Amino acid sequence: MKNNCVFCAIAAGEIPCFKVHEDDLVLAYLDINPFTEGHTLVIPKTHTTGLLDTPPDVLGEIVKRVQKIAARLKTALPCDGFNILQNNGPAAGQTVPHLHFHIVPRLGSNTAADISFVNHAGDMDSLKTLAARLAF
Repeated sequence: MKNNCVFCAIAAGEIPCFKVHEDDLVLAYLDINPFTEGHTLVIPKTHTTGLLDTPPDVLGEIVKRVQKIAARLKTALPCDGFNILQNNGPAAGQTVPHLHFHIVPRLGSNTAADISFVNHAGDMDSLKTLAARLAF
């Protein structure tokens, strides 16, 4: 596994994912332990561990992709809103040391007042179908 990093392995195609979007800079795919339906991870294909070691121009381009992917999720699901999460370091809850953004759709009663996130095991067939529906 490249860099001993699971996200680098996913970006390299060594580990399968439920792809929502891919271009020369990023890969976006459904989280296999989602907080909500459509919970998507956006990762750069080049390894950086977080905000502090990502060049600002690259980070800006990644954020443009996060915006585009979030807009797609909002219309394709549809959802009422979404949270964007990006953790830096174990103390902040980062469990994979590779820069990544979570786009967490908020549906109906799943509003900002209910900001706690509880993962649940994803159904692989449902994730495959949803990835196909959201892909562009």
